[in-house]
Amino acid sequence: MAGQADNRAPYAKIAAHYTELIASGQLQPGSLLPSIKNLAEEWKVSTATAEKALRKLRNDGLVRGIHGIGTEVLDRPASMSSGSQRQDRGRRTGSSWGQGERSDSHQAAVVPAPTEVAHALDIEPGSDVVRRSRVYRDRHGIVAHSTSWIPARYGKLIPQLATSERLTGGTSLQLIAQATGRPISHRIDTASARLLTPDDARLLELDPDHLPAEPVVVMTAQFVDSEGNIVEYGVDLGGPGRAWRTESEVTP
Repeated sequence: MAGQADNRAPYAKIAAHYTELIASGQLQPGSLLPSIKNLAEEWKVSTATAEKALRKLRNDGLVRGIHGIGTEVLDRPASMSSGSQRQDRGRRTGSSWGQGERSDSHQAAVVPAPTEVAHALDIEPGSDVVRRSRVYRDRHGIVAHSTSWIPARYGKLIPQLATSERLTGGTSLQLIAQATGRPISHRIDTASARLLTPDDARLLELDPDHLPAEPVVVMTAQFVDSEGNIVEYGVDLGGPGRAWRTESEVTP
């Protein structure tokens, strides 16, 4: 990231580099990665570090080792991101996109809050809310259909929230925090799976008369500011075949 120090371990930097090349399509399925020896020489690290980087890529399901041949790039859809992961990414980079992703079909409108949304935002059903939606895609197709529900008072404070185009100047959460002076203090995440409804299928650009038999991942996130106000409720509907994956360090 420009202007920010990269404090990741060397193996993680190497793995992230090849993850981006794979996600962007610069490394196609079937391509071979450099050998451990060549990686070590190119990145000026030990062979143990180079091997650890390749192991991470294997654990992430991006490559596989073929005895006597090398490390081959696999053709698998990337995992979807939760709302909280997109928030973290937006805070670090200014964009909620994952590696190799883009977004389109940005839509926004002020609508009455459905019951589930009103409950999540702690407002009365039917109250005005800003509904922002977009579709995240990568080279495999739709990663997720994402909807942000925001109390209408923030739309009045930040008119851009109610316009059907990609936000400028930051994510919705960043814009709200800047306008109110109240940072986001915590979030509440859920993850579940469900069979697609015809309405879900339309959001994912699928034929509603021929629904997939397998369930999809559904992730929600409530974002709360420093005064306890719920400023946004996000719902991410994963595309068929997309999984959710998270990773964290384990301290002995």
